[in-house]
Amino acid sequence: MNTRTDPQLLEPQNMTVNGTQNLSHLSNAHLDALEEETIFILREVAAAFERPALLFSGGKDSLVMLKCAEKAFGAGRIPYPLLMIDTGHNFPEVTDFRDFRAQELGAELIVRNVEDSMKRGTVRLAHPGESRNVHQSVTLLEAIEEFRFDALIGGARRDEEKARAKERIFSHRDSFGQWQPKAQRPELWTLFNTRLAPGEHFRVFPISNWTELDVWQYIDREQIALPSLYYTHQRPVVDRRGLLVPVTELTPAKDGEEVQLRDVRFRTVGDITCTCPVESTAATPADIVIETLAADVSERGATRMDDKTSDASMEKRKKDGYF
Repeated sequence: MNTRTDPQLLEPQNMTVNGTQNLSHLSNAHLDALEEETIFILREVAAAFERPALLFSGGKDSLVMLKCAEKAFGAGRIPYPLLMIDTGHNFPEVTDFRDFRAQELGAELIVRNVEDSMKRGTVRLAHPGESRNVHQSVTLLEAIEEFRFDALIGGARRDEEKARAKERIFSHRDSFGQWQPKAQRPELWTLFNTRLAPGEHFRVFPISNWTELDVWQYIDREQIALPSLYYTHQRPVVDRRGLLVPVTELTPAKDGEEVQLRDVRFRTVGDITCTCPVESTAATPADIVIETLAADVSERGATRMDDKTSDASMEKRKKDGYF
């Protein structure tokens, strides 16, 4: 199903009448403090490290972070490149928007592909249908070695998942790219220990303290354009273990499954083979703010097949070098 849209046509629409009424008493004053903290961290990275990069997927969290970076440094003046690890199975609407936004800002964009790691033999799939998502860690570590990055800025938030909730804003990684949850450095009074030994690096998460609701309120306030997948659209899906799996060439329906055309949107976007939409008719950021207020499952819990394998699946991947 081809739903490609010109990125220039994806500006969020004005609030609906109902949306305005329902949000009339919802304060967003706290967004100023969150934005200020994020800008401070982005500037701190530029000052403390020699070769940082900003992980940029074209998703909502990285677009919020990029907006803060634009405010911190100005368009065309972001002092570090944007880096994406592409599995080759990403939604085309998202990668198209990634390219558009980087070009619009005049930022350097570096893309490294899991497929190239497969050709080198550093990534080997257990079977042709295996998701490449977890194997991004290998390609990411190869990119770190290639460009000698000493800090990678990511858009992870603590409310997304338990392992991410345990991680510091400045997350130290050893020479193997591994995270040691029991050996994290204290962060008192926003004083960050950025000391590195040769071969080590940091993962930095400037929007750690934001929630999904904060992100959508900020998108609404700042009128940040997003890929069309984030808003309601019709898509063929199958209900599989409580998740709405999109029916694509990479994720076909299984025998006995009923394909349904549903109104859906994506709360998070990633590799097609492990990312699911949720049923929704929300067409604007204001609509999504209202839906998020009522949500009782985190966005990863509601949409990511790769997090359903075990309660510790994310923590294990982060120890192995995952984002």
